[in-house]
Amino acid sequence: MVSTLQKLKIATAQVHTLDNPERALQVLETKVRKLSSEHVDLVLFPEVFIGGFPRLSTFGNSSIGSFGEEKDYSPYMNHWQASVDLGDTPRGAGQKWIHRELPLPANRPYRGDGTRERLEKIAAATGVFIIVGILERCGGTLYSSIVYICPRLGIIGKRRKVMPTGLERVAWGQGSPSTLEAVSTVIRGVKLRMAGKANDLPKWITESAERGDQIVSRGGSVIVSPNGSLLGGPGWDQDDEIFIAEVDFADCEQLGDDWVRPSRARRDAFEFMVDGLEMRNA
Repeated sequence: MVSTLQKLKIATAQVHTLDNPERALQVLETKVRKLSSEHVDLVLFPEVFIGGFPRLSTFGNSSIGSFGEEKDYSPYMNHWQASVDLGDTPRGAGQKWIHRELPLPANRPYRGDGTRERLEKIAAATGVFIIVGILERCGGTLYSSIVYICPRLGIIGKRRKVMPTGLERVAWGQGSPSTLEAVSTVIRGVKLRMAGKANDLPKWITESAERGDQIVSRGGSVIVSPNGSLLGGPGWDQDDEIFIAEVDFADCEQLGDDWVRPSRARRDAFEFMVDGLEMRNA
C-alpha cells in the first residue's frame, strides 16, 4: 500500500510576465496566498515572471551592428529598468550568496534591492515553496534567473540561464554551468530534486494583445506524471490560469524500471562532465 506521505499538491501558474517588478511581486503574493488557502505545497511561475519576457523584441536593432542614430536604445533601457538586483556577484557566488556569507554594503541590512527578502517573506508567511523566474541585474549584465524559495530556509538555489537563445542573446548574459546542479529539498517528508527547463518552440505562435505593444505566447502549461499522463493543463490560449494537481511521488519508484538509472550507466564507455559542476554519484 502506497504511503500518503509521498503525496504533495503542486501548481503551475500560467500568468503573463510583468515588466514592473513591484506589480509582479504583488501579483505573485496574491496568487501564492490563494494557493496556500487551497493547501498547495509548491508553485512554479514562468521564466522572467518578474521583469518581463522580451518576446520578439530586437532591442532597437534595425540590423546587426546598429549603433548611434540608427538605433533606438529605449527598449533595452526599459528592459534594464524592469530588472531586479538580488545581491549576487557577477561571477555568481553560489553557496556564499545563498547562505548570506557575502559582505553587506555600508549602512544597509541586506545586499541587493530587497527583492530576495520580499520573496522569502512571502514563502515563509504562506508555507508555499515558490519557484519563479526573475530578470536579474548584476554587474552591468542582465540574466534570466530562476530562484527556489523554501518557506523554512529562504532561497536554497538560484540558476542563471546558461545559454540564452535567439534574440535573448542581445540582452542577456550567460550563466555559469556550476549552477546546473539540481536543487534538493524536503516538503512534508517528501524528498524532491528540481531542475529548471524552459521551452521556446516554433509552435508557440505570437498574437496581438489588447494593447498593441504587448506580445503574448499561447501558453501550454502542463503537469505531467512519470508515465506521461496529464495531471493538469495544457492551457492553450488562456491567461491568468493556475493548474493544480495532487501528485504521488511513489509513482517515480513504481515506474523506475522504465527510466534510465545510475545502475545502468556504462562508465567504461562514456564520461560526462560539466565545467565547474561536481558530478556526484553520476
